[in-house]
Amino acid sequence: MKEIEFLETERTIMRKLTKEDANDFYTLNLDAEILKFTGDKPFEDLQSAKDFLTNYDQYEKYGVGRLAVIDKKNSKFLGWCGLKFNKDKNEYDIGFRFHKMYWNKGLATETSKKCIDFGFNELKIEKIVGRAMKENIGSIKVLEKIGMVFKEKFDFEGQEGAIYELTKKIE
Repeated sequence: MKEIEFLETERTIMRKLTKEDANDFYTLNLDAEILKFTGDKPFEDLQSAKDFLTNYDQYEKYGVGRLAVIDKKNSKFLGWCGLKFNKDKNEYDIGFRFHKMYWNKGLATETSKKCIDFGFNELKIEKIVGRAMKENIGSIKVLEKIGMVFKEKFDFEGQEGAIYELTKKIE
């Protein structure tokens, strides 16, 4: 299986997350507004973020994973984006999370499109899903902008969520 190394968009470089990203990763997950619609909890401390990143095995197991999104101009960590494989559901999903100062700048759309393109064309994935809480209008707009279509509602820990999907076009 081809394993992801890095991807490039007009404004960003996306690369594998490493334990050196722990501080940025930890800070990103401290913001309650960023985590509001994710179901995730903040890391207890910086070491917890390092441990998570050290043990993150999506790249090795499945050739995909969440990627650090780095600004080409200043090398700043903007957030993350990428595909993740869920073995229990036998599906790939697209996910993204950015620091608030980078919201509404098209970065989630730009990086998600690149990740989906990689998944379809390099990894030969046939279908990718995206999940969002119904109230997370920003993420739903991104899923729609990248071509995903609403599939069904789902229960997300007592809240209503939406599943979107995109299937590779046969050429």
